[in-house]
Amino acid sequence: MDIRLLGRVDYLPTYEAMQAFTAARTPETPNELWICEHSPVFTQGLAGQASHLLMPGDIPVVQTNRGGQVTFHGPGQIMAYPLVNLQRAGYFVKEYVFKLEESVIRTLAHFGVTGHRVAGAPGIYVRLDDPFSHAALVGPAPAQDPFQGLGKISALGIKVSRHCTYHGAALNVAMDLAPFDRINPCGYVGLKTVDLSTIGVETTWDDAARVLAHQLATRL
Repeated sequence: MDIRLLGRVDYLPTYEAMQAFTAARTPETPNELWICEHSPVFTQGLAGQASHLLMPGDIPVVQTNRGGQVTFHGPGQIMAYPLVNLQRAGYFVKEYVFKLEESVIRTLAHFGVTGHRVAGAPGIYVRLDDPFSHAALVGPAPAQDPFQGLGKISALGIKVSRHCTYHGAALNVAMDLAPFDRINPCGYVGLKTVDLSTIGVETTWDDAARVLAHQLATRL
């Protein structure tokens, strides 16, 4: 897998470049992993509802063809875009999503943080009271609040075209989290969003990006 470090780039041209790469690739085209961060932007998925955009203000909103609802991207957040031929790799979409999530979980573990999956809600979450606890989430999630006691640290949204993936995963490292209060993150009212910095992990964007890129390249 070829890893491309793009630095800070605007979202829309990156999105368009992923589409163009996927449309032009052949069965022999090597897989690529694009690592970058974006200037502030809200992105809306195919299932996105305008009601989840509470107060976008001066932050642009881009409609996309990925799955999911609305989220925020900004400086201090790692964007990982794997461009993978699933047919050639030999696994299905659900397996691919599992590999994405597992790569984020292993990246968090590198920094001593335990990441958790929540059934039916793609992405990775941490315990707000003790993000370093290794205790598993047990028992059914509270019906009235499936995210009780949790904060979202990584969002996922993908698109598969001709068996090839684009879009990907976001990992919050050290960013301005205030814009998340201007939306219902991923369509969930009141869902708290966190980053490594707010839960007590001191690292740089570059170091975290290096770990995540390694985890993704190893699994994909």
